[in-house]
Amino acid sequence: MAFRVGEGRGNASSGMGVAEDSVNTFLELQRKKVHRYVIFKIDEKKKEVVVEKTGGPAESYDDFTASLPENDCRFAVFDFDFVTSENCQKSKIFFIAWSPSVARIRPKMLYATSKDRFRRELQGIHYEIQATDPTEMDLEVLRDRAN
Repeated sequence: MAFRVGEGRGNASSGMGVAEDSVNTFLELQRKKVHRYVIFKIDEKKKEVVVEKTGGPAESYDDFTASLPENDCRFAVFDFDFVTSENCQKSKIFFIAWSPSVARIRPKMLYATSKDRFRRELQGIHYEIQATDPTEMDLEVLRDRAN
């Protein structure tokens, strides 16, 4: 079952539906910690956001960023583990809207119009980052936001 956005308006670019598998995979990351990250892409044929790739709990932030395409847009969630100044182990979930400046206009528009609807389906996101180049989502950026 997929949730559809913009049905009846006759405008396919008004947002994409969300595949049930996308929400379930996010919940596996959030509740069961079976994924370090999930990368989502828009499947234009299905008109919905689907899971493209997951990273196991042992994968690093570098593994995650290396999995994002250099010249195309994606949505992603990353489970960021860190230690606070009080020496407490914490975890925060980041939603990352990856829209590299070198991407074509159509994907940028498609992802921009679908982001809010998709983001609302993922309950329990702590922080959101919009990145147009890798420096905007550097590990230090996550560390600064989480502390």
